[in-house]
Amino acid sequence: MPIAVIADIIGSRRLPDRGAAQRDLDDAIARVETDRPLAVSRLRATVGDELQGTYRTLEDALCSLLLLRLALPAGLECRFGVGIGAISDVPYDGATLADGPGWWAARDAVNALTAMQQRAAPGARTWIVAAPGEDAGMRSPVEMANAYALSRDQLVTAMSDRARRLTYGRCLGRTQSDLAREEGVTQSAVSQAMSTAGSAALVEGYVALSGGRA
Repeated sequence: MPIAVIADIIGSRRLPDRGAAQRDLDDAIARVETDRPLAVSRLRATVGDELQGTYRTLEDALCSLLLLRLALPAGLECRFGVGIGAISDVPYDGATLADGPGWWAARDAVNALTAMQQRAAPGARTWIVAAPGEDAGMRSPVEMANAYALSRDQLVTAMSDRARRLTYGRCLGRTQSDLAREEGVTQSAVSQAMSTAGSAALVEGYVALSGGRA
């Protein structure tokens, strides 16, 4: 079942250099797709601060979006609305427009996430909505996926820049020794930083989603 993702930059109007932020975001997306190519159509800017992309499965989308969150530089955050449902391209004026229930569901997910951030879950960054008629037998899986997304987002939101880099590396199967050399610290410092940040749980969740592949 196709997965549509709509992303937007949080607080884009308050960024000191909007153009630099967009370039940093594009670089992070390219890095993730180089390190672990999972998107059918990688996230690309559409209008304003919004991006759109597609994935083959919900697992692929969640894996890729976790890596992207970890790869984003300090001060740059996105929210991700994930829609489950049919998607299509509508010809218009020599180009195509993204359309279909999957995109409408992704938009609903962004709206739900925005409201959630203003109330009970300010650290939330990812939400999943199944389009009507596309969720037969999927209510529990979607609800469980959202519960997982809320928990992991809370961990990532609270992480330091170093903890995010280390967690990214471990998700891709890099050793603590390699990461320590790259960071210029001891392996015990890497272990302590990851333990404090709850990285092990994120890495295990990522491995489970990716079918045991780090």
